[in-house]
Amino acid sequence: MGKLFRYGGIVASVILIAMGIGSVYMGFDGRDRVQSDLAREQIVGTPDSTIPGQLVDSGGEAQAFAQVMRKHTLEATDGQTYAQMGRFLDDSGNPTSDEAAAATDPKSGQPVENPARNIWISSTAFQTALNTAYFAESVSTFVIVIGAAMLLAGIGFLIMTMKLLQPLAAEARTRAQAVPAAS
Repeated sequence: MGKLFRYGGIVASVILIAMGIGSVYMGFDGRDRVQSDLAREQIVGTPDSTIPGQLVDSGGEAQAFAQVMRKHTLEATDGQTYAQMGRFLDDSGNPTSDEAAAATDPKSGQPVENPARNIWISSTAFQTALNTAYFAESVSTFVIVIGAAMLLAGIGFLIMTMKLLQPLAAEARTRAQAVPAAS
């Protein structure tokens, strides 16, 4: 039974090493994919951002650009979020949530929608995509670190297991030598 556990240690070590290598590979592949997808969009930091004139091609830059987008959106909506804005515009062009008080579109006969809410929706969708890129790159970095830890643990366990097997091999040689001498 002792041999089974010792050789099981080798198998477990090899599995840890393989999973560590796989995790490191997948982490680097994930980071590369995030960065190439961001670069493909050709987003450049605005002059008032923390990345002025820079191509947004990393998760950190994506997060920085999302922050400046939120700032611009709040400026365009007079500091109001989507939920704070009226759904419609009245005859004076002021926001209102009262459909009866809303101006009517002469072509459709429907209440005139508040265009600032559409700005907010578009901006929020883009910010979410940028923040998701930041999150995905962060997860990829975490996977690289965990993969490296698994790789190192597997190598350490393999070294320890091999050291445990050395006395077994010496003991087996001693028994093999002792058997012919007794006959």
